[in-house]
Amino acid sequence: MKELLLKIGRELGRLGLVSSHSGNLSIRTKEGLLITRHKAMLASLSEEDLVEAPLFGQVEGASSELEVHQSIYLNTEAKAILHCHPPYAILLSLYLEEIKPVDAEGKHILQSVPVLEFKESIASKEVAQALPHYLKTKKVVIIRGHGSFAIGEDLEEALMYTSSLESSAKILYFALLLQAIVEKTPKGGVS
Repeated sequence: MKELLLKIGRELGRLGLVSSHSGNLSIRTKEGLLITRHKAMLASLSEEDLVEAPLFGQVEGASSELEVHQSIYLNTEAKAILHCHPPYAILLSLYLEEIKPVDAEGKHILQSVPVLEFKESIASKEVAQALPHYLKTKKVVIIRGHGSFAIGEDLEEALMYTSSLESSAKILYFALLLQAIVEKTPKGGVS
């Protein structure tokens, strides 16, 4: 179980889905959850970076997003949670109300990803209360300007949704950019 957390953390770094000390991940356990510590470097996690926590209450050293993870576990069927900072998805979240993939894989896996906005977007009670509602029907959501939360039966499934979101966001970004260029290009082409 711990080995999978370490593996997924490395993969998040390799894929550029987190910066050096951003993001967090957790898995549901019989007693509660296993979550990364506050300011852990996900790309180089060790077992010392994992904190056992109950489903209620704070635990010293745990991720600042612990309350959000607890709320998701208590109010959804999630068995694993990834919170990442995928750059293209965050960029699009600043301008769109919803990320609607234009690529076939993104359409198939994601359909659409809601962009949610909160007064306090990082580790807030508002986020903890709202996210489970959305994650009952979606496997991944993005908080405007902050990052994504993905759930799954395991961390690999949550990673699939997160990486699909970032891949689709990158394709959508370049499609929108190309569309803007084409629309501004005179009909006779560039001279």
